[in-house]
Amino acid sequence: MKVLLAILVSFLVSMPAFAVTSIKAEVNGMVCAFCAKGIEKKLKALPEGQGTYVDLKSRVVVLELKDGLDVSLEKFTKIIKDAGYSVRKVGKVEQSAAEIKEEVAKGAK
Repeated sequence: MKVLLAILVSFLVSMPAFAVTSIKAEVNGMVCAFCAKGIEKKLKALPEGQGTYVDLKSRVVVLELKDGLDVSLEKFTKIIKDAGYSVRKVGKVEQSAAEIKEEVAKGAK
């Protein structure tokens, strides 16, 4: 029994943690809190999303995706462009919106 338990624990410890996928973009043109809130509102309306983060100072926009759901980079970029802003860089990252927010906050210090 102890051997079986040891094998099970060893298996669980060696399993990779589930990675959260987010779409992260660097956005130009956001100059006020109203701008940031507008983008955040549009992203929160997406059923595939479970969290957002918009940082005006660093010009970072993040959409955290729900497990098993996806939003194309093209659709994400179109939402931002249709709101009147340009996207400098966009990509998917294996981080939550909260992790990115913490990372941005550390970089601002």
